[in-house]
Amino acid sequence: MGETEKSVATHGVRCFSKIKMFLMALTWAYLSKALSGAYMGSMLTQIERQFDIPASLVGFISGSFEIGNLFLIIFVSYFGTKLHRPIMIGVGCATMGLGCFIISLPHFLMGRYEYETTITPASNLSSNSFLCMENRTQTLKPTQDPAECVKKIKSFMWIYVMVGNIIRGIGETPIMPLGISYIEDFAKSENSPLYIGIIETGKMFGPVTGLLMGSFFARIYVDIGSVDTDDLTITPTDTRWVGAWWIGFLICGGVNILISIPFFFFPKTLPKEGLEDNVDETKKNKVEKYREKSTEEKHEITKDFLPFIKSLFCNKIYMLFILTSVLQANAFTNMFIFLPKYLEQHYGKSTADAVFLLGFYSLPPICVGYLVGGFIMKKFKVTVKKAAYIAFCLSLIDYLLTFCNFLMTCDNFPVTGLTTSYEGVQQPLDVENPVLADCNTRCSCLTKTWDPVCGDNGLVYMSACLAGCEKSVGTGINMVFHNCSCIRSSGNSSAVLGLCDKGRECDSMLQYFLIMSAINSLIFSLSAIPGYMVLLSWHSSPCLLWGFDRQNMFTLGNSEMW
Repeated sequence: MGETEKSVATHGVRCFSKIKMFLMALTWAYLSKALSGAYMGSMLTQIERQFDIPASLVGFISGSFEIGNLFLIIFVSYFGTKLHRPIMIGVGCATMGLGCFIISLPHFLMGRYEYETTITPASNLSSNSFLCMENRTQTLKPTQDPAECVKKIKSFMWIYVMVGNIIRGIGETPIMPLGISYIEDFAKSENSPLYIGIIETGKMFGPVTGLLMGSFFARIYVDIGSVDTDDLTITPTDTRWVGAWWIGFLICGGVNILISIPFFFFPKTLPKEGLEDNVDETKKNKVEKYREKSTEEKHEITKDFLPFIKSLFCNKIYMLFILTSVLQANAFTNMFIFLPKYLEQHYGKSTADAVFLLGFYSLPPICVGYLVGGFIMKKFKVTVKKAAYIAFCLSLIDYLLTFCNFLMTCDNFPVTGLTTSYEGVQQPLDVENPVLADCNTRCSCLTKTWDPVCGDNGLVYMSACLAGCEKSVGTGINMVFHNCSCIRSSGNSSAVLGLCDKGRECDSMLQYFLIMSAINSLIFSLSAIPGYMVLLSWHSSPCLLWGFDRQNMFTLGNSEMW
């Protein structure tokens, strides 16, 4: 009876230790790291507004992930194979979860988010001090001095976001090199490419989920639960809106920590796939001798670490390939980080819509490109030289097509007093338009406050007061202003909160832009597989195989999102 129970227990442990179980856990780890990476990219504009920081600092915060990754990537890739790789991966996933929690921490340490507005809940409900009224004492704060209009950082809580992102980068370091090398060591040689393909396919759900989650939380106000949203005078399309960015990081942190748990139960080594059910002692001894021999070889490799790194930096072909990879990654990363902001500012879309459109038009073509590229390489048995030629031509086409984006532009919002006169005549930006006119001089309005309203004549006014509005109906975002003396139209001279719609022509330009982005994403992914083949074939050269694990090469081009 005791032997039976022991046999069942042993069988259960062996089942959990199989390479396929590790494959499933690693796929989830890849998915979770891509999830948090994509979500981080989609929430950068919200973080920028929350802390009132410049876009240059936002770019630095985004790049802090790679800074954390660079701290350890070479050492983990080179020395990690002789350590307990599953535990290191588990610690890495848990560290990524900790980084996500730190990123969300400022929300609980800061006060409520306050956006610039002349309409407060009190005046919203009782007073009309933000409207145009003759012969009144100025109750609002005085006009700002021009020197005070320079953008200043209001809070240094963004440092928590940067530190958390660095920790995320540190935690992500062991997942890719140690996970793939673990599979290559203990999987059948014919199954290894299939397993890696499963991982690459599975992790594509991470960016999709991350962007969808970002789009959802961007529609929820940042201080949800602590403020009455009925008193808000801004909508998700307003440039002052901040979504609940912190909730998604709590979810990402929890997911990463949960996924880290299974890795602590995997053994340091596994029997080679196909030998795990064979209990013959002779074969067991052979496996042990193989492991000991591999360990000795790795110890010898450690002595040659610095000379090997030196040889890599002296290799012109390798350094050229790294330079090309850096340029490609730089272009892709900048597009992914700032494209939502571009869609929002240029085409008048909300952050939620911009993030959703980015995921919808970019990720499916990338997946299709990977599959089609791999099929073509296998079907036509493309040589390394032809693969390099294909990768170069496709990358060049992708680069040239991006210039077409300059043709798909929209006009700026016609803001009276800034880009347009009160008569509706659009003027160049270098022409100074008077903010005050005869219709609103009597109103004692603030001229440095951005609280836009859209008149029924299709023009945007900096505030309801500057539009000459004397009466308001409703509360919150449903407020409607009437009797606006500066709005000259055939209607009732009314206005509503927010910016005006840019019109059908701009929507058409947006569709063309998104279609071109989808084509560029497809071409970009089609060129990735031939380039990957060139890397593998070049790395298989005998002059470079001495003591360097193949996966080390992959990690040098590692990307947060993918």
